[in-house]
Amino acid sequence: MVLLAVILAAVVVAVLALALIEIRRRLVKINAGLATLGSALEGVEAEHLRPLDGAVKAINAQFDVILGALPEIARKAAIVAERRPR
Repeated sequence: MVLLAVILAAVVVAVLALALIEIRRRLVKINAGLATLGSALEGVEAEHLRPLDGAVKAINAQFDVILGALPEIARKAAIVAERRPR
């Protein structure tokens, strides 16, 4: 009976070891894929996104001007709406 328990424990350890080896192999493969993806994303950023930086900042500045004007426009619109006959 003790021998059977030892054999069963050895089988469980062997199966777990094989499972861990397979998990490690897959993680190494995933790591390589993520490294490739990271390089590709760096290339896209360098070629396509960085050149747009100035334009994006200019557009955002215009949005800031527009958003800054909205409260005053809303105030004036409320005055006009109050003066309208109903």
